[in-house]
Amino acid sequence: MTEHLSIDTPAGSFDAMAAGPADGRPVLLLHGFPEAAVSWERHLAVLGARGYRAVAFDQRGYSPGVRPERAAEYGIDAMVGDVVAVADALGWTRFDLAGHDWGGAVAWWTADAHPDRLRSLTVFSTPHPAALAAAMRTDEDQQLRSAYMTEFRQAGVTERRMLADNAEALRRVFDWKVPESRVEEYVRRLSEPGALTAALNWYRAGRPDGKIGKITVPTLYVWGTEDVAFGSTAALATGEWVDAAYHFQMLEDVSHWVLEEAADATVALLLAQLAAR
Repeated sequence: MTEHLSIDTPAGSFDAMAAGPADGRPVLLLHGFPEAAVSWERHLAVLGARGYRAVAFDQRGYSPGVRPERAAEYGIDAMVGDVVAVADALGWTRFDLAGHDWGGAVAWWTADAHPDRLRSLTVFSTPHPAALAAAMRTDEDQQLRSAYMTEFRQAGVTERRMLADNAEALRRVFDWKVPESRVEEYVRRLSEPGALTAALNWYRAGRPDGKIGKITVPTLYVWGTEDVAFGSTAALATGEWVDAAYHFQMLEDVSHWVLEEAADATVALLLAQLAAR
């Protein structure tokens, strides 16, 4: 059974979903844009039933209790700090970490900054940031895929366009790969005052101050071949940035929205990764 939690941290109170026994092996799940912790609903249920203590929280900007106004407060260092603060609040010294989309980027940076805290790392869709940066410099295909980021950085304009006509443009982001009822939930959440701006501030915060290195945590990276945001160049190069046990899994004919389009496949891969550690 899924529980709803409020996790208090120095940054504010994060809304979260949890499943499994309180003393189960801890697994923290990070959602992406423009979703929420509920994108992990199937994974939470299965992990909990297997005896893990799985927690997914609505990240900075998505939780009303942690929604700062300035874009500068949505930098990657703040996101990584939130992960550590949530783990500390839960009493977790070491835990398994999984992320999708922006949550995947946060997971990579967390593994780089705090490898001692992680038992394993699982990332869906998002390549290692250094592999992605290289592809964006040299690969025309990835440059085209990433062009949307320029628009997302236009404050005010993007919000108005996305929410116009009953949020038609926001709905199209999901490419009809996410169940309609779930899309309605995301639209409802992001239609609240300030919520969409907060989500878009992840793109507007500016580049990280430092450089990310090779990951020294056992890593699973899962990429769908029909992902519109991330092409094969960065996906295939990600393994060069992991200096630990590494498994790369391609999901044929699966889009960017792997957690909901291929819930059973992704939860099976996550379980296998956890069992191996």
